[in-house]
Amino acid sequence: MYPAADLAGAETRLRNFLIFRFGGPPTYIEERGHPRLGMRHGPFAIDAAARDRWMAIMNNAFAEAALPPAAEATLRPFFEHVATFLINRKET
Repeated sequence: MYPAADLAGAETRLRNFLIFRFGGPPTYIEERGHPRLGMRHGPFAIDAAARDRWMAIMNNAFAEAALPPAAEATLRPFFEHVATFLINRKET
């Protein structure tokens, strides 16, 4: 779904967004402005299957990262909420 040539950029933007969202420095806002997640993800066809696939990938990342339980307990519901919020297409 995402251009392979910009995966490193996407990783940086996601990292900076999460750092900002959870109380860190405002680097994301300084570089990109307001997150406007719906607008930024609008060009991508995100249906429930895409949401579920992204969450499966994030679940694998959680397993690999072995974060402290408190960190995972904060991040996982946030990711699930945002992933559902970003659905912008009905399944066909």
